[in-house]
Amino acid sequence: MLETRTIALAGRRTSVALEPPFWAALAEIAAREGVTLAALCAEVERDRGALGRAAALRLYALGYFEATGSGAASGPV
Repeated sequence: MLETRTIALAGRRTSVALEPPFWAALAEIAAREGVTLAALCAEVERDRGALGRAAALRLYALGYFEATGSGAASGPV
């Protein structure tokens, strides 16, 4: 089941639908990095290239935990 959230990116509000474990993983990453979830999403948005927004966020979360060698505290995504 997807959970839709509205976030502001480049001054525009947009909706993003992700599975709840991905939202939890992104929130954990933001907390670890000392940024807001909106700031983290904006960073991913700047670097996403041709990927869809939701796909870019999912891949970022997976890549983050793979690169750090740590799993998300909220469980597997």
